[in-house]
Parts: sequence; C-alpha cells; structure tokens
Amino acid sequence: MLTEPMQADIAITQAYVLPMNGQQPIQNGTVLINGQKISAIGASETLGNWQANRVIDVAGNVVMPGFVNCHTHIASNILLRGLNEDAKLFEWLQFMWKMKKNFDPEILYWASLAGLIEMTRSGMTCFNEHFDAYIVEPQIEALKTLPLRATLGYGFADRGLYSDITESSWKILDTFAEKVELHHRSQDGRLELALSPHATYSCTEKMWRLNRKVADELNVPIHTHLAEGVQELKFVGENYGTTPTQWLASLGVLGPDVTLAHCTKLNAEDIRLLADTGAHVAHCPISNAKLCSGNMPIREMLEAGVQIGLATDGPASHNTLDMFQEMKFAAIIHKNNNTNPELLPLQQMLEMATCQSAIAMNRNETGYLAEGQAADMIVVDIHRPHTTPVYNPEAALVYSSRADDVVHTIVDGQILMENKQVVGINEQEVMTELRKRALALKARSL
Repeated sequence: MLTEPMQADIAITQAYVLPMNGQQPIQNGTVLINGQKISAIGASETLGNWQANRVIDVAGNVVMPGFVNCHTHIASNILLRGLNEDAKLFEWLQFMWKMKKNFDPEILYWASLAGLIEMTRSGMTCFNEHFDAYIVEPQIEALKTLPLRATLGYGFADRGLYSDITESSWKILDTFAEKVELHHRSQDGRLELALSPHATYSCTEKMWRLNRKVADELNVPIHTHLAEGVQELKFVGENYGTTPTQWLASLGVLGPDVTLAHCTKLNAEDIRLLADTGAHVAHCPISNAKLCSGNMPIREMLEAGVQIGLATDGPASHNTLDMFQEMKFAAIIHKNNNTNPELLPLQQMLEMATCQSAIAMNRNETGYLAEGQAADMIVVDIHRPHTTPVYNPEAALVYSSRADDVVHTIVDGQILMENKQVVGINEQEVMTELRKRALALKARSL
C-alpha cells in the first residue's frame, strides 16, 4: 500500500545539516518546513516521500540553526558605531550616555531596522536586546517590517550615571503589566519582553527587588550586566562589602530566568552561586577584550556547570554583529589563556552560538533543528576561496567563515534573506535615512 507523501511548504535539500543540541551532522540531508515549524529532518535517502511547494537545493552547503545573540544593544549602538574608540570602559559608558540622551523615536526606528538587516545578513535569527525603556517601541515597529525572533528588554536605572531615567524607570516598572499585555508573545510568538535593570552600580536595592517581584508576577525574564569590570567590583565592595554576584544573590535576584552579560570578574564563590541558582551567562569576548573589561573564567564556569551562551554585545563596542567573528575569537582567546588547545572544541563552540545561547535567553523553541522546533535556520556557503578546501565543515564555520557567507536566512518558516538579498526591504533607503539622522545626532550632541 502506497503511503501519502509528506507535504511541506519548503524543502531544503542536498545539505550538510548541523542540527546542534548534541545531534550528529547529517550528510546529504533534507529539512522540511510546514508553516512556522520544522516538520521533518533527516538523510535524504531515508526521509521518505515528500512534496513541497518550494525546493531549495543548497548543493552541499551547510544548513544549521540561525545564530542566537543572547546579549546585544541594537538601536543605540548602531548609531554610535565607531564614534568613541580606544576608550576605557567607564569613560566609554559616559560618552555613550551623553549621546543617548539626544535620541528620538524616529532615529531609533531607522537604527533598529538597520540592525535587523545586519543581523539577517549575518545569520542571526534571534536576539536578546537590552536598552533603556523608551527605546523599545521603535524596535517593536521595526520588527514588524523584518520579523526576527527577539526578546526586548526594558532597561531601568535609578542612580549614578543613569539617574536621568529614574522617574521613567519607576513609572514603567509600575505599569509593566500593560506592556506585557500589549507586546509579550506578540508577532506570532516571536516577540517577548524582559526586564533589564542596567547593572549593580546603576540600580539600587529597591529597584532590584522590584524587578525580581515584577518578573515573578508576570513570568518574564531578567536580563542585566554583571561583574563587567574592576570599577563595578570596587563600587559594590565599598558600598555592600561583597561582590556584585554575591550582592544580587543576597537580594534573591539570581535564578534560571536571568541572563547575565559579561561576568568577567568572578571568584570561586561567585561561580558556585551562578551554578547553584541556574542563572545564565552571555559571553561577549570581543567587546570585553576591546574595552579591557577582563577575561571571563570560562573553563572554571563550564566545569561548575554554569550555562553559557555567546553574544556580540552592541556594535558600538564590538563594531559588527558577526557571530562567526565571536566564535573564532572566543575559541582562540580561551585556548591561549588556559594553555589548552582542547578547550572549547568545534561542536561546543557552534552550540554556544546557537542552542546554548537560546537556553541562556530562555527561548527554547529555537537554537536547534528538530521536528516541531521553530523553523529558524540559515544556509552558509562553505565553498568560498577563504574556506576551501573543506575537510571539516565545522572547522570552516568556526575558523574560516564570515557573515557574508550566509546565503539564506529563514525565521519562523519565512524566508527573510534569499540568495543574499533581504526580502521586501529597500536597504539603500534604510542606510540613507540612518546616515542622515546619525550625522545630525552627532552635530547636536558633541
């Protein structure tokens, strides 16, 4: 008896499939997409009969989950890319805040759209945004035009450099349930919201406790910066007699719904607390190195069982949104720092940029390829002059590939980039509008 063929909207064939999540690569693989989900995945010769409305033959190139960027600042940092180089961390933060106070919703919309274009082109299908509360609405609008998967964090602060937003921070925190009602799990579930208290030195104990309370009541995650440099250690030590990590733990903030960016300044007790509480860490090695924030003790953290995802931070401190760069730099710097070439092997590095990063930002529907998972994936051309010959596709991805090797980007079953062309977007218009407004911002701010 003949069985009916599987029906699919899109079939990706002749692929070297990297499912991630501990699964083995599939030679000559096929991935079937129905609606927003992966409906089947496997070796072409064993998958069975199927029919698809659209077939994409990738001719032996890589199909893998889209990159998941578990800590970034898109809108603000796109505008400030390259504007304040060769600066120390806290000097850099002061300059950034001076510029940010002159932002307006229109410039943030164009900057957000430009950032979404860059991420789409570089193969990022999901990102974890942290910024000041008033910036989130323009990003929500931009995501309607270019629908990546995102968690947008409303940023809060009430002291120090960021005390200017104290009043708005408390107001938005007090009414955050309204934001959740409007936007959380909107855009077909791709868009989620988070609470993003800025850091230990910019938020008081009262603000941290209220963020934890609101997160528990509304079931939304917390996304913050932690232990990013020596000045933060000094501030918390002088004011609270402990470390930033131990202070947040004492307030009951840490937990499995928390993403902590940077974590370069941790001692053994800090690492134990992160592991015991299940808090996740977003590792931003290029940004940390550029701003001399320190090197995250990744070996000790992994040995303790801390969950770590990979992230670019923002384009003002990293200068690009390129996860290929991030993987290569992370692998190399930690091998060298630990005098151990076996640390962070290829598969672990790739998973840190995909499924582990998705876990780190509490978006488990994405980050790996499997039946029933969200159809978020990319096709990467590994047959380029800078990758050839390809003895090992995983090695090509981690050490040789770059953002412009991404050919197709698919999010939620929708093709957002096809043959290196972002679909439905006038990129030239976006870049022209952004340049015009960025130059005006610089003129009125400096």
